[in-house]
Amino acid sequence: MKPTESSLTSLISAFGRAYHSQYDTPKIFDDFLAVNLISQQEFSDIREHMIRGIPFFNQDMAERLQDNPDEILKWIVQVQLSPTPLARAAYCENVLLNEVRLGLKQYVILGAGLDTFCFRHPELSNRLEIFEVDHPATQEFKKKRLNQAKFDIPSNLHFVPMDFTRQFAYQHLVEEGFENQKTFFSLLGVSYYLTKEEISSLLCHLFAKVPAGSSIVMDYADENLFEEKGRFNRVEHMVSMASASGEPMKSCFTYDEIENLLEPSGLLIYEHLSPAAIQDLFFSHRTDDLSAFETIHYIHAVKK
Repeated sequence: MKPTESSLTSLISAFGRAYHSQYDTPKIFDDFLAVNLISQQEFSDIREHMIRGIPFFNQDMAERLQDNPDEILKWIVQVQLSPTPLARAAYCENVLLNEVRLGLKQYVILGAGLDTFCFRHPELSNRLEIFEVDHPATQEFKKKRLNQAKFDIPSNLHFVPMDFTRQFAYQHLVEEGFENQKTFFSLLGVSYYLTKEEISSLLCHLFAKVPAGSSIVMDYADENLFEEKGRFNRVEHMVSMASASGEPMKSCFTYDEIENLLEPSGLLIYEHLSPAAIQDLFFSHRTDDLSAFETIHYIHAVKK
């Protein structure tokens, strides 16, 4: 990402959440506020770009649905775009809300993008301090969108501009009121784009100054990332699109490698969801094209 550019990824992710909230049933993750942070022009542009791109994703579908652009969009969003962002957000928030019930007071969202958790859970305004950490340009873009949508920023939401993938600095969090107490981190949609050394360094920095019981939910790609084609070749498409966008995928892991990566930070895997487990948990009994993405796993790891 260029220093002065907001993240296109965060905008497209918000588009996927907004589409799901408006058009899919049943809901895997209902981000009913996402649509407020995307302009009508952006929604239309992303929609048209995806519809025009159908031959890249699947030539047979391009021919079969050529007279029905709404069905083309639905197919691309459900097959390619939304499965991972929806399910990982649902899993993360399930874990987070359980931690809050157990007394958690601090939540740090790494790569927050256009996240709306704070606004969807006003009942937590006096119980949970939320720190959104993201690239300065992306964060400024979000602030403008919140202002345009007339969202009031609650006192428990703290913006921390930082390119944490290059260098994580706790001082920026402390300046926003972060305290040395049990903390929950989310790191979603990020690990693929970092080297193993960068991920290890980030985790060590994150957990160096928080007590035992602090934890993280993150997703990662398994060792089949660069060989697996996936349903309708969607894994292959994901990898090639990332490379074409200038943000190539760099890391994939076996389960043992993930365990070894977490160990220097004092982290133990509390829960691991494989693609099959994610399918059972979030996508079973669906009659549409939403299904768990091959090669993508979720973990909840806790500092011992």
